[in-house]
Amino acid sequence: MPTPSIPARSPRGASIAAAAAGLVAAVPVVAWWLTGQQDVDGIPPAELDYAVRPLSLGPGLERALGVISLLVALGSLAFLLHASRRERFDPRWWQVVLPLLIGGLLLGVGWRIVTAGVIGANIGASLTIFLAGPVIAALVAGALIRGLWLRFAREPV
Repeated sequence: MPTPSIPARSPRGASIAAAAAGLVAAVPVVAWWLTGQQDVDGIPPAELDYAVRPLSLGPGLERALGVISLLVALGSLAFLLHASRRERFDPRWWQVVLPLLIGGLLLGVGWRIVTAGVIGANIGASLTIFLAGPVIAALVAGALIRGLWLRFAREPV
């Protein structure tokens, strides 16, 4: 039995790889957009303290990025699920994609926490960096190792 890999040289394999990459890239942006800015209510932004200043995007650009990313994520997910059902996408590759999606969710929400405007110290930013940082690193490392294993293993996993 051949190794379970995404044959990127074929058009089908390239489209599956592109859909997986699109999904993984879009999820952090969707999480960031849906979370929204987490500033303290009732205080002007000029009087708030920031661990990291948020990106200065206008509300229209922020909404456009969020909606486009949501559409890319939903389309990519539908494509990958359809390819899995038709046995064109080896289901073992979900063991690579899912940890990256979880890491992307943590990254998108974590960015909103780190850039929240507060009065005084942003303890949430410190906890997010301290706790979510290693978790995201472990998820990415695990996905990388599993992806390499699936790609280069001589015998079926």
